[in-house]
Amino acid sequence: MRAIYAGILALALVASEASAQTAIKIGCSPTPDCVNAMIAIEEGIFKKNGLDAEMVVVAINSNIPAALLSDSIQFGGPTPTVFLQSIDGGLDLAGVGSAAVMTKAASDSFALMVKPDSTLRTARDLAGKRVAVPGFNALLHVYLRHWLALNGTDPKSVSFIEGSFPAMGDLLKAGTVDAIISGQPFMGRIVEARTGVIMANYLADVPDGSSLILYAANRQWARANPKIVAAFRASITEGAKIANSEPDKVRAAAGRFLKMPPAVAATIVPGRYDPGLEGKQIAWWLDVMNKQNMLQTKIDPEKILLK
Repeated sequence: MRAIYAGILALALVASEASAQTAIKIGCSPTPDCVNAMIAIEEGIFKKNGLDAEMVVVAINSNIPAALLSDSIQFGGPTPTVFLQSIDGGLDLAGVGSAAVMTKAASDSFALMVKPDSTLRTARDLAGKRVAVPGFNALLHVYLRHWLALNGTDPKSVSFIEGSFPAMGDLLKAGTVDAIISGQPFMGRIVEARTGVIMANYLADVPDGSSLILYAANRQWARANPKIVAAFRASITEGAKIANSEPDKVRAAAGRFLKMPPAVAATIVPGRYDPGLEGKQIAWWLDVMNKQNMLQTKIDPEKILLK
C-alpha cells in the first residue's frame, strides 16, 4: 500500500511540475541565427527556468512583428531593420535580448547569387534585373540596397521580390529572378546542385558585433510578464554559452529546427551568439535606414529596449 501511495505522490509531483511550466512560442525565420534559444530548448534550460518553450518557423522575417502582436508567438527574432521599421510604423515592440551578431564568418554565410552561366558580375549589372530577397525591408534586403548605392547603382533600378530561404534555389533555377540572396546552409546546397554561384559576399563591410537577429516582444505583454521575460533572458544566455563553445550542438539543434539531413546540417557555420542587447548594436542599422529615408520618426535605440 505504501508503494502505491508513493507512486501516486510521485505522479502528483510530476503533474505539479508540468503545470508550473509557462508555455511560450519563439518565432524565427528559417536560419540558424536563433540557435541560442534552440539549444536552450534541447538542453532543458527553458524547462529548468519554468518555461515550456517551442520554436516556430516564420517563413518571412518581416512577418514576425505581426505574429508578436497577434500573440501567436511571445518572442520573435526579427532582423534589426524589420524591428526598427515596425516601431517607426507605430507598433509597440521592445527588444528583450539578442541572438546572432555580425562576424566575418556570418558575413561569409550570406551572399548574392546568380546562375552559373550568368553574365552578371557587378552591382551595375543588376540595374533592370530581378532579385529575390528573404523578406522586404529585412536586414539582407536593406543592406543590399545600401551596397548597390555604394557601388554606383540606383536601388530603384532593381526589382525585388520576396522569397523564403528554402525557396531561393528554385526561384533561381526556374528563371523567375536573375539573382537571389541566400544564406548557409541553403547557399551550400545551391552551389552543390550547380543551381547557382556566389556573385558577391556583399555583407563584408557590416561592422563586427552589430545585430544580425534580435529577440523582440510585445512591450505591453513583456511589462505584464516580467518573470517570463527574465526566465527567457536567463535561458538564452545559458544557451549562448553552449552555442559559442560547442559548434556540433549548434549544427544539431539548427538542423533539427530546419528539418535538414545530418549531412546538410554538418555544413552550418556557427556564428557568434551574444544574448545581451545594446543600443549601439542597432544604431548602425538605424543610420543605414535613415540614409534610405526608410523611417519617418526619430528613434532612440536605447529607448526601444526593455531594460
